[in-house]
Amino acid sequence: MKTTILILGGWIVALAAAFANEPMVLLQGQAQGTTYHIKYVDGRQRSFQREVDSLLAEIDQSLSLYRPDSEISTFNRSMCFRFRLPHFYAVLKKSEEIFHQTQGAFDPTVMPLVEAYGFGPKKIPKGQFVNKDSLLQCVGFQNIRFDKVEIVKLKSGVRLDLNSIAQGYSVDQVGALLEIQGIQHYMVEIGGEILAKGQKNDGQSWVIGIENPLSPTQLQTKMNLTNRAMTTAGNYRNRYEANGQLFSHIINPKTGEMEQSAILSVTVFAKDAMTADGYDTAFFVMGLENTKRFLNTHHDLDVYIIYRDETGKLRTYASNELKN
Repeated sequence: MKTTILILGGWIVALAAAFANEPMVLLQGQAQGTTYHIKYVDGRQRSFQREVDSLLAEIDQSLSLYRPDSEISTFNRSMCFRFRLPHFYAVLKKSEEIFHQTQGAFDPTVMPLVEAYGFGPKKIPKGQFVNKDSLLQCVGFQNIRFDKVEIVKLKSGVRLDLNSIAQGYSVDQVGALLEIQGIQHYMVEIGGEILAKGQKNDGQSWVIGIENPLSPTQLQTKMNLTNRAMTTAGNYRNRYEANGQLFSHIINPKTGEMEQSAILSVTVFAKDAMTADGYDTAFFVMGLENTKRFLNTHHDLDVYIIYRDETGKLRTYASNELKN
């Protein structure tokens, strides 16, 4: 669960008065097991609530693991599937890109492990023994093949979990819906994943707060966000303790182990929310030093990482562009 973005002032911080004759429109609701908040500048005060709800419901029909009739759930029960909606293929294509870029640190075929540890849609007893070696035989993006028409398993036990990237995709799609309607200044937030374009109606940048993971009601820092997306992965909310062991929902697809690193949260900034959403999980698995090295050759990404040092003290790392 990705909830490390703290929504200020009810849901987002807006600090000043409006563009003359350009009032702000607010949409909010529930979708995809979380809440969404959308703000945009529109002199005509149009509401796109119905269109947004319809779009998010359609994406759920494709990518929700909690719907047995969704495309991804149907594929997970079978050996192949022909796409009916455009969303499944689009998210798979980005997932393939991030899988290769991170050398497998991001891998949506991790579903068998996610479920075995008790974090999937099935009600599996938490804290039970997990046979990692056996489950890892079914983990690996190379075990599927797909094109724009269909997806095929190369091993029968392969199952997909796109939750770590699908919400970012949903944010981008809502943004695209607004832009088709001529909206140029907006912010879309779904479950803490954010895309901001243009400015607020006072001409200022959108301002986002990032939680202190040890005190989630307090801010660690605030960021200006303009024409960029921002998503966060954290290991301090969606977890549980059983038999003296702490279980976290972030799982290393290479080792089958739950991440026990000193990192508490990873916030990624990118041109779109789907890209940021995929990389925040990957960077969590890769760790601080490997992430720093990765960013040396990927200048389109920025990160803000909160972690504990060897003494247990809270520390932060911000990539150069954020410092500037």
